[in-house]
Order: sequence, then structure tokens, then C-alpha cells
Amino acid sequence: MKERRDKEEHAAAFERAADVYDAARPGYPAEAVAWLAEGIEGPVLDLGAGTGKLTAALAGLGLETFAVDPSPEMLRVLGERLPGADARVGAAESIPLPDGSVDLVVAAQAWHWVDARRAIPEVARVLRPGGRLGLVWNDRDESVDWVRELGELMGAGEATFGEDDEPRLAAPFGPLERHTVHWVQSLTLDGLLDLARSRSYFITKDPDAQAAVIASLRRLHAEHPELAGAERIELPYVTRCYRASRED
Repeated sequence: MKERRDKEEHAAAFERAADVYDAARPGYPAEAVAWLAEGIEGPVLDLGAGTGKLTAALAGLGLETFAVDPSPEMLRVLGERLPGADARVGAAESIPLPDGSVDLVVAAQAWHWVDARRAIPEVARVLRPGGRLGLVWNDRDESVDWVRELGELMGAGEATFGEDDEPRLAAPFGPLERHTVHWVQSLTLDGLLDLARSRSYFITKDPDAQAAVIASLRRLHAEHPELAGAERIELPYVTRCYRASRED
């Protein structure tokens, strides 16, 4: 019951902050997108597409792309990024596509929110035989001291997929392949603050608690020796990618 409430609060939070989410959250490195889509000629489903950052990257590879997300507000922003995109309200547990309609399903920054027992057979249903499921997460590289402090200040209230975790995929999916990409997002202090504002844990806080988080982040930027009030902040990420093929 608590997990269901958490998911509902998460979805409601993002409904209220779709534009901030889109402006603040990083995209996905080209190397990661290319690996996930390697050998795929389309069509492709971006599942939990959000505001369409991965959708746009897949479309940029020349692939016919569908987008599914439970949030109409997120899909509104996606439509502004990709006018005419085939975007549909739905979820991993109930995908609004016919059987065997895509060669690749990709879930970016989303699989930890789904009920895998229901989602795995549903993903397999919309995949063509031999089709592939790809999963990807952008994680801040908290082996860097100031990034670890950033994570502590931003809080741990938003569900994620820890660096020591791996997705578990049941039949009909085969062995899991892995790929990791290290990269850096360059942003301003305002961009860093918006990154905090885009998180569901922040959105659901009261105004005083939100103000305290923002003040703490400003102090970190001004006082940490690796930042020292720098105009541009180089935020390191580790992008973890997984893929598995439907084998039945």
C-alpha cells in the first residue's frame, strides 16, 4: 500500500513540475543511446517517456518512435519538443500498443517505478519476436566529494535504482547485457537549483523546507573548494545501460 502511495505522489509531483523537470534534468549521452538501439531498425517504444528527451534522441537515429507516459503534463512538454510525435497516456503495466508492434522498448530513469511482475509480460507482448528491452539510468557520480554532499542535501526521498542494484528480468527475456558511460553535464548555479526543484521529494515539501534545501545548495556552491562559486558547474554522471532480448 505504501509503495502504491509513493508512486501516486511521484506521479502527482511531476504533473505539477513538468516544465522544470524538462529544463533541469539531463539528457542521455549519445554513446548510451546508440548502444541501447544497436542493430535496431525500428519501430521503438520509449516507455515512461516523460518530457521526451530520450524519445528525441531515438528519433534522431531515424527510428520510428512511440512514447508512453502516465503523465499528460509530461506528454504536453514532449509534444512541444516533438510536434506530431505519437505520444500516448499509459504505463508499463498497461501499454496502449498492439501485440508485436515494436522492435525495441526502452525505459529511461523509470523501471524502478514499475511493477516488474506485470510489466515484463506486457513489454514482451508489444515486442516482436527477438525484440529487445533496454533500461537506462543517469546517476550522479557520488565518488566525487562535492557531488556526494550535493546528493545528501538534495535528499534521498525520490525512488531510484542504486549503483549496486541491477534489474532482474524474468522469462521470456534472456541474459542481461551491460554498458556504462561516464560523462559530465555543464550547468549554472540556477540549473543546479532547478535540478533540485525537479525532484519529486522537493516538490512535495512545504515551502519552508524547500527554501532550506535551496539555501543549503547555495552554501555548497559558494563554500566547497571544488566549486568556490564557479560560474559553470561540471556535474559528473555515470549512465548505466542494460539490454536483454526476448527469446521465445
